Amino acid sequence: MRVLKQILAVAVVSLVGNRAVVAVQGDPWLTLAIGMATAVAAVLAYEWVVRRTEGRAVTELARDGAGARIVRGTVIGFAMFAAVIVNIAFMGGYHVHGSGSMSGMAGLFGFMAAAAVTEELLYRGLLFRLVEERLGTWLALLLSGTLFGLMHLLNPDASLWGATAIAIQAGFMLAACYAATRNLWVPIGLHFGWNFAAAGIFGVVVSGNGESKGLLDATTSGPTLLSGGDFGPEGSLYAVAAGLVLTVVFLWQAHRRGRIVPRRRVVDAPAASVTVS
Repeated sequence: MRVLKQILAVAVVSLVGNRAVVAVQGDPWLTLAIGMATAVAAVLAYEWVVRRTEGRAVTELARDGAGARIVRGTVIGFAMFAAVIVNIAFMGGYHVHGSGSMSGMAGLFGFMAAAAVTEELLYRGLLFRLVEERLGTWLALLLSGTLFGLMHLLNPDASLWGATAIAIQAGFMLAACYAATRNLWVPIGLHFGWNFAAAGIFGVVVSGNGESKGLLDATTSGPTLLSGGDFGPEGSLYAVAAGLVLTVVFLWQAHRRGRIVPRRRVVDAPAASVTVS
């Protein structure tokens, strides 16, 4: 019941907020405002429901140092995606046709903020964390990452390969990031930095969701394994490789800090002894 209440509280805010963001996408400034409001509302809903159902301080969203953690994650995510684009461009698969739209970039900032916050709260803050309590870090990472990838099959230009790539490069990586840091601000920043760099700066397709009108007017071309095809650069082997490298780094940090949770072992109760007089 506790799990259901937590998921419902965050999912309702996420659904309403994201529907509102989609409804006003023609107005970039409204998209920015509603996107940021959705992100804030989702955080408040998560904090409220976790405090109410678990009776504890919500340390994974502690305010102290939150800004620095978000910036750190954003820088990592931005640098990671920039490295992917540089590699695709080096192979002739990324083409800049001119400048894009500053207002479009502002709208994408709000849209991606809402997406990053709500998805991290649901998939890492709730799904990964709650499964980890029962099954340990490794199974929680596998299950939450796989489900995160499968969720992207609902996107307009989705493909099985694209969903698989997302599971590996983002689902596993972001779960590993949470395991290493034990807070949600770094993975939120990382998720946002990656998505905003893709759509808001480099102007490419994000997760099979169609064209983005960001700072640059750009397109990708070439084999799917190189450019990602209609799914966008997240479907390229460069993105998968970058995600795998960071996953290993984060898991190594989690291990070094003693933050890998082992699977619970069920101990059978000893059989009752019978005394015959």
